[in-house]
Amino acid sequence: MSAGSLRLVLASASPRRRDLLGQIGIAAAEVVPADIDETPHQQELPRPFALRLAVEKARTVAGLRAGEPSLVLAADTVVAAGRRILDKPESEAQARKHLALLSGRRHNVITGVSLIRCSDGQEWSRTIVTQVRFKRLSDAEIDAYIASDEWRGKAGGYAIQGRAARFVPWIGGSYSNVVGLPLTETANMLETAGYSP
Repeated sequence: MSAGSLRLVLASASPRRRDLLGQIGIAAAEVVPADIDETPHQQELPRPFALRLAVEKARTVAGLRAGEPSLVLAADTVVAAGRRILDKPESEAQARKHLALLSGRRHNVITGVSLIRCSDGQEWSRTIVTQVRFKRLSDAEIDAYIASDEWRGKAGGYAIQGRAARFVPWIGGSYSNVVGLPLTETANMLETAGYSP
């Protein structure tokens, strides 16, 4: 099938994911955010959590388009310090705690990606992990970052594509994964499903 016959639906409210797809020449025909409960289950580990949310988002939106010539793409990005999930902070105090915890250490950024072909219900899903190392942050650096408000709505309380880039001397793996969508792996999944830009 060609891109003209397979319509891509992005099941995400994140403008970053749409921008990332555009960067590699893929335009989502439609953006339909999935309204799901994003609370981790008790003792749920970061990797299964990211994958579960991506699959639930994709299935929620695909359920509205059963039988259509559409592909529904969903993703969820989780920042993990060991087994601990660092969600999107809801306050300055929580964002400060996240940054203090990440300071001077490595952490994992995990994105679950799920793709469903609505015409036949076939699903593809996987998780991608990138290691990120933060330098040791001073109180003044944390204060300035909190004051920027860039932490709002970001998993782990930071955006590597913004001011937090100065905190990261090293990453191991996909950079776009840390921004919110692993592009190489996502493009491969789309190609497998029959989509070509």
